[in-house]
Amino acid sequence: MKITFPHLGNVYIAGKAFLEELDQEVVLPPINSRKTLEIGIKNSPDQICLPFKLFTGNYIEGIENGADTIFTVGSCGPCRFGLYPLMHKQILDDLGYDIDFIVLDAIKEDIVDFKNSLGRFLGTTSAIKVSKSIKLSLELIKNTDDLSQLSNDIRAYAIDKKQVNNIMEEFYENVQSSYGANQLLGLINRTSGELRAVKLDKNIRPLKIGIIGEIYTIIEPFVNLEIERKLGELNVLVDKSLTPTKWFNHHVLSYPLGSKYENKKFKLAKPYMKDSVGGHGRETVGSAIYYNNMGYDGVIQILPLNCMPEIVAKSVLKSVSLDLNFPIMTLVVDEMTGEAGFMTRIEAFVDLISKRKEGRIIEIG
Repeated sequence: MKITFPHLGNVYIAGKAFLEELDQEVVLPPINSRKTLEIGIKNSPDQICLPFKLFTGNYIEGIENGADTIFTVGSCGPCRFGLYPLMHKQILDDLGYDIDFIVLDAIKEDIVDFKNSLGRFLGTTSAIKVSKSIKLSLELIKNTDDLSQLSNDIRAYAIDKKQVNNIMEEFYENVQSSYGANQLLGLINRTSGELRAVKLDKNIRPLKIGIIGEIYTIIEPFVNLEIERKLGELNVLVDKSLTPTKWFNHHVLSYPLGSKYENKKFKLAKPYMKDSVGGHGRETVGSAIYYNNMGYDGVIQILPLNCMPEIVAKSVLKSVSLDLNFPIMTLVVDEMTGEAGFMTRIEAFVDLISKRKEGRIIEIG
């Protein structure tokens, strides 16, 4: 098998290592770009959400680079993500691609199907080797998320913001040529050391902004127009409500009870949203309240156009913002989103909360 998979933020780094540790051949699709999106737009339904279109582009670029198997995950509930594999399989069949799909659905949906899907590419691999690969991959997911957060923290204080950007760009370039978990872990350690050597301005007093919303738009930099980098360049400390590590801890490692972190957000959201609305809608509401309680200066919700759960959350966040006197801005992204307008809104929001912190603006409403 020559396996490809869609880009989900930094998840591809751990996915690549996991499969390579199992001696599988991995065909990484190119990092998301305008070309990827154009391929996806051309071959996807017009009104479908942006993540679907980029997945389509990822698959086609991966196939054209030699992949014969697609590995992806499923979902359940009102979010349309659960239908992605079925729709993508039909699209690729119609395009004439002879491709095999391996879909890893949620454990709670069907644990037998979950095991069968894993078995399709694990084959006769020994349990010891599989266990070792899983352990290394989990370590990679956490370390990559930690590196990403470290870059955000350093950038907010850095004298030379471009130095931080250059270090991270070099890291992602080197990921492509690294093989297996140990090489990638070594690369992360070296990059962490380079970031910690960046000179800081101790006089900077950064604002703190939480990024909330739909997980794909939070963690995929092409989709959110590198909002973490843009905020960091404005001397803002950024924290994401959802990361691959947080998602995995809640849905897999802490199954079926869920992680304390996510369950706390559910409780915080309950006065405004008692039941799940699918996707990460309830987490979005709880995250906004969580960041307010943690003393953050504001939050930014990011969602793809037509995302049903996040549209529901967006309407609820208006009440949260007014009740808590807490700045919340929503950014909706699709293939027409322009960087200039996006940046203007971010700068205006940062200016707003900066003035609030100085006491020049008090109330929201």
